[in-house]
Amino acid sequence: MSESPKKKSKMATSLDQLKEMTVVVADTGDFETMKKYKPTDATTNPSLILQAANMPQYASLIDEAVEYGKNSKNKDDQATEAMDKLFVLFGCEILGIVPGRVSIEVDARLSYDKEASISKAKKFIAMFEEQGFSKERILIKLASTWEGIQAAKVLEEEFGIHCNLTLLFGFAQAVACAEAGVTLISPFVGRILDWYVANTDQKSFEPHEDPGVKSVTRIYNYYKKFEYKTVVMGASFRNSGEVRELAGCDLLTIGPKFLEELQNSTEPVTQHLSEASAKKHDFEKVEMTEEVFRCELKKDQMADDKLSEGIVKFEADAMKLEKMLQEKLKDCWSLNRLIVLGKLKPGCSDAGVDMKAKDRTDQLCKTRSRAAPGRSLLCCYKA
Repeated sequence: MSESPKKKSKMATSLDQLKEMTVVVADTGDFETMKKYKPTDATTNPSLILQAANMPQYASLIDEAVEYGKNSKNKDDQATEAMDKLFVLFGCEILGIVPGRVSIEVDARLSYDKEASISKAKKFIAMFEEQGFSKERILIKLASTWEGIQAAKVLEEEFGIHCNLTLLFGFAQAVACAEAGVTLISPFVGRILDWYVANTDQKSFEPHEDPGVKSVTRIYNYYKKFEYKTVVMGASFRNSGEVRELAGCDLLTIGPKFLEELQNSTEPVTQHLSEASAKKHDFEKVEMTEEVFRCELKKDQMADDKLSEGIVKFEADAMKLEKMLQEKLKDCWSLNRLIVLGKLKPGCSDAGVDMKAKDRTDQLCKTRSRAAPGRSLLCCYKA
């Protein structure tokens, strides 16, 4: 006999079931998605911020970041300052939605520069603290290069700054992160699958045989076996079967498409990973040095390929975002200055003004008016 509609409506969704055994994180820069699915944490990266930055509803954040960048006396630094501010602004908005933490990514162009990565991470934390958010709610994302992992070690040990090591594809990377004492790692399930589909004869995998799922399962079990404090957050999924197969993992960061699929399903979710089962595995503990790390990474063609590819992709998206901000800064420079007045200045006109740029700064002026109610703000342009 089939279940009555009333009984069926009371069944927990697959997403709610998953939340009972795993911390669900939203893998998106879109605030509305976060409000809809109510994740505990959220992650961002240059690609996600670039997507969100092109949505009209986030124009005010772009404008605020550009205004911040203009404060830099060195014109060459203005776009970088604006981009840092934009990441922090998105992060602050996210922290107003999720109860947990937000991950903010250090520029991928610093992936092989330990000291510059440390400096950028400390700057982000200071910027968040200026906005009233403590470092306990921030995870600094760094690429899982040797330099990135060692930067995370310093940040964790010396400054109490929590780190999320991303672009992680191989076991050597995972071991190095655990020994460095980082807070969290993000192994990329789907990108591992992509490599095997592209480079082997097998073009499809059942979820339990998925090479990305197997990689994360191995890492999780190794961590729990040897009681490392570092937690595992599976990321970059290609199908909801991968998500379900990793139920029980510490955290899973899931994109909007699969969040919706899980929300609309009441199919039972079975826990596959647990500390108790991990303890039963027979692992030999690995001692990781820089020499061993580099050797093992080079021998793991998949991990080596995907790490390099991931850094290049994030670098490209960071450069696109930076270029977009540079164009907006250029609009400001071409207008000479955006002057905010309490009353109309005699002789103010649109003569000789780039009207597209004027429209954008008009919008900024409106944004400022909303931020300071009761003030009569007019934008005046000098040709």
